[in-house]
Amino acid sequence: MRYKIVPPVRDRSFLADAQRAVPLVPGTVEDCCLRLVDETGAPSRDAAREYLTFLQALELVAETDRGFERRRVDADEVDLADAFERRVFGARELLDALRESGPLTVEEAFDELGEHVPRWERDRHTDWEAEWRERTERLLDWCVTFGLAVRDGDRYRATERA
Repeated sequence: MRYKIVPPVRDRSFLADAQRAVPLVPGTVEDCCLRLVDETGAPSRDAAREYLTFLQALELVAETDRGFERRRVDADEVDLADAFERRVFGARELLDALRESGPLTVEEAFDELGEHVPRWERDRHTDWEAEWRERTERLLDWCVTFGLAVRDGDRYRATERA
């Protein structure tokens, strides 16, 4: 499964703090979101919900039939870059474009990603291009956070992974 939620970029320490805010014993979405707001300074419950889903995509938390629970993994030791590329929609496509086409601006990266945006997503938003430009920029900035890309001025380029 690939997740399409891409919250605003934060650093890896925020992700570790957010993961620790999720209980080991499953908690409701509401409870987990309130804990994220209280313990990480997430700006709202809606923002916390996005981060909770993103943590799930990164395999730091899991959703059970009783709610969300923290996975017993260390966020500093997990290969977040791998989970991000595998499980977040658009990450793999953007990284492929960066690897094949060289350094790209956000606009050029959006042009590359645009062909992968499903029709139902285009129809869902009044201005799907603005929505997906912002998502493209967030994806690129998360790529930088996870060491998959570097930013040089207004261009992003893929890094070599060991």
